[in-house]
Amino acid sequence: MLALAPALLMSAAALWAWRGRAAVERLWRRFNALAFAALAFALAGLVSQLALAHARGAAGAGVDAWLAVNSFGAWVSLLVQLLGAAIGVYSSNHLRGEPRQPVYVTALAAVLAAVHLLLLANHWIVLIAAWAAIGHAMHALLCFYRDRPFALLAAHKKRVTDRAADLLLIAAALLAWSGTGSGSFSVLWAQIAAGHASTALAWSGVCLALAVIARTALMPVHGWLVQVMEAPTPVSALLHAGVVNLGGYVLVLFAPLLGVSPAARWLLVAFGLVSAMVAGLVLLTRVSQKVHLAWSTIAQMGFMLLECGLGLYLFAALHLLGHSLYKAHNFLNASGAVRECERKLFTGEARNSGLSMAIAVPVALAIVFALQAVLGDGAWPWWWSAVLALAWAPLLWVPETEPDRSGAVPARAATAVAMAAFLTLAAGLVDHAPIGADNDPLAPAGVVALIGMGAMYFGMVAFQLWPQSVVALRRWVYAGFYMDEGYTHWVLRLWPARWAGAGREAAPAPWGLRGGSAWGRSGS
Repeated sequence: MLALAPALLMSAAALWAWRGRAAVERLWRRFNALAFAALAFALAGLVSQLALAHARGAAGAGVDAWLAVNSFGAWVSLLVQLLGAAIGVYSSNHLRGEPRQPVYVTALAAVLAAVHLLLLANHWIVLIAAWAAIGHAMHALLCFYRDRPFALLAAHKKRVTDRAADLLLIAAALLAWSGTGSGSFSVLWAQIAAGHASTALAWSGVCLALAVIARTALMPVHGWLVQVMEAPTPVSALLHAGVVNLGGYVLVLFAPLLGVSPAARWLLVAFGLVSAMVAGLVLLTRVSQKVHLAWSTIAQMGFMLLECGLGLYLFAALHLLGHSLYKAHNFLNASGAVRECERKLFTGEARNSGLSMAIAVPVALAIVFALQAVLGDGAWPWWWSAVLALAWAPLLWVPETEPDRSGAVPARAATAVAMAAFLTLAAGLVDHAPIGADNDPLAPAGVVALIGMGAMYFGMVAFQLWPQSVVALRRWVYAGFYMDEGYTHWVLRLWPARWAGAGREAAPAPWGLRGGSAWGRSGS
């Protein structure tokens, strides 16, 4: 009941905002009060779940055939509700004076309620319904400004992608159901643990992987995530920090199913690696703060799904939690980019030293492998140590020495080495965190991932050192290799939609305006 309480409270908030006639200020106060109450229940649910897991030696506890709680779900529930409460407080000031705030409150509460329900899903029907409800409510937030054509186009592309993901998820459910005779996840885990794998379960894993790839906006279906920046900033924070990365949670939950479907894991490695590589390079060419953050999310989602494909589920779980906090802070603090630009106008921007880029990888490798030896053999696979070293290497880049700043370079180098060592130690320590996820490394895919991440690193170096010689490639990278243009063409050809026409409002939200409701009012 503690785990279910946040979903019930957010459902009540959505219902009151939809049916209520209260003034906007009172509506926000009610939502914020319920959001913080739900946060308290989410925290209590996590504490009780960890206590049960410690006492019983189990990672989760069943509620019935339809719902169940687990340690990782409890962590994500607390995280999402924390973000929801913070976004609610931020939005009540950010949207002051906007005419459609009741719509916003209703959709925000509905998204949070559906996310909590998804985190409790122990049945295919609950999972499919909750994920569809999240997309349905997010559509109202993405189309908050109904007279902006590109926002409508991006929302339409997301809706088409979501429907394709729903079909794939239904196919995965039918295949798993036929293989186990039940739609319950508990039955599925038990049969896999007993060694009853089958071709149907392997194909179910493939369909599940493709559905998650679509839901997490990996290439080539990524364009809508970059183009929804016309929605309010707190909507972007919710989308990037609490909705898109739910695919990582689903993959960690379905780790047993992925274990009997090697093809699904290789799909995740392929799509995740390409998305991480390409998006990681594209974001280097973008100057708009929100667009830069969107490409960063695509790269991070690619890396997260790559981790799941490699079988490093614990790292993927920790990546999800850390990325959510980081990205929410960045979006809600996006206005700080103005102050940062002003600072650079006064202080200038230093050019990174080519020598530091050349020695960064060997130094990072030495740090990671030395600390892994201290932590003990088998902390994680050698190829993952090398991938982590490539991730830490840019921290070791230092600016070229200038006569008036000669003392700053050694200080920065020492700080960078200390940071790389701290991150490695932190990764080793949290490898035993009570997250509720276990690793199952896939060594051949790990070597492929290492080669791909190495190529991305050297691409970053080339952009830094020889910007003029790679100008033609840079143009292609800036455009994301034009993958989204082709996808947009086929979306509008297969599912036409009226989106062009600035200044003309779109159709009302799917649930419609009700006579006398607060949906159309903005006054207090």
